Amino acid sequence: MHTGEFADVDPTQRKGMLVLSLGTGEAKYEEKYNAPTAASWSMINWVYNSGKTPLIDMFSSAISDMVDYHISTLFESIDSKEYYLRIQDDKLNGEAASVDIATTQNLQRLKEIGAELLKKTESRVNLDTGKYEEIEGGRTNEQALAHFALLLSNERKNRQTK
Repeated sequence: MHTGEFADVDPTQRKGMLVLSLGTGEAKYEEKYNAPTAASWSMINWVYNSGKTPLIDMFSSAISDMVDYHISTLFESIDSKEYYLRIQDDKLNGEAASVDIATTQNLQRLKEIGAELLKKTESRVNLDTGKYEEIEGGRTNEQALAHFALLLSNERKNRQTK
């Protein structure tokens, strides 16, 4: 889908698109690999290396980033960026960044991370740099979710009356 498809759509109709994206968190800024080490890897090391899966990790992270970037671009291009809310913690590290460690300790830590994430300021990807930045004067993620719930509720009511 490209922005040209929305050219003849009434701007009030564009507001009917609402997207909430909740990330599972990732260790985007944790250095897992470095160039000198990776330069000496065989093909098998790219698939499996010391209990990690470098190639899969990189593809997974890239897919998530590209989807967020493209959706952000779409919503900004139709002057509706407030109708796309992405909440993601990209500063996880250690066991908290792993999707397959379901120990009681790690699950409790993830619960705490989620509670902390709700208190953080809402952020959005900067389309020039590709990095997440807090929205200046922005709400907390908790407030942003409450506002988004209100938008969803209003949209549902509007659709029921039509």
